[in-house]
Amino acid sequence: MPHELAIALCLVLVLEGLVLFAAPRHWQWMVRQALGLKPRTLRVCGAVAVIAGLAALQLVR
Repeated sequence: MPHELAIALCLVLVLEGLVLFAAPRHWQWMVRQALGLKPRTLRVCGAVAVIAGLAALQLVR
């Protein structure tokens, strides 16, 4: 289990790095847009992302 978690975290870093590498200006624009959102909105978006990720994980497994 710890090995798989480490692999998953490494893949997250790779994906995040690809976004920054391929589209840095778009990433900056998205961050500026996120700064204007209310904390509750960001929290809801985070919760939706977690639920979607867990559902996708169940489908893959």
